[in-house]
Amino acid sequence: MMKSKFLEDFKKFAMRGNVVDMAVGIIIGGAFGKIVSSLVSDIIMPPIGMLVGGVNFTDLKIVLERAVLSPAGEIVKPAVSINYGAFLQTTFDFLIIAFSIFLFIKLLSKFERKKEEAPAAPAAPAPDIELLTEIRDLLKEKK
Repeated sequence: MMKSKFLEDFKKFAMRGNVVDMAVGIIIGGAFGKIVSSLVSDIIMPPIGMLVGGVNFTDLKIVLERAVLSPAGEIVKPAVSINYGAFLQTTFDFLIIAFSIFLFIKLLSKFERKKEEAPAAPAAPAPDIELLTEIRDLLKEKK
């Protein structure tokens, strides 16, 4: 009995509009993040790398300890490094995503302002005002 009540409450919670909207937003945001990451790494960063001497930012690192290789050439112990190029790449991704979201919200707020600026239709008069208007019109007709 307790278990079904718990599941019923969870179903009510999960199916509320704002929870579903949030889930859709997270899914679309994840896909958008992948698109922006590709934009940054595949389109924006190669020309920037060319401008700074053909550097691929994701390859930038400070090697703290070199890899240890076996006589056969296999890695026995991997290298230890600070991969600051990957950090720079992720930072560029974030900045472009943040800027894109800023532009999108600015566009939405522009549309909201246009809706607010549109003159609202005059409100219908209250029932007592309508009744008084009818009485006035009837009295005018009798004269």
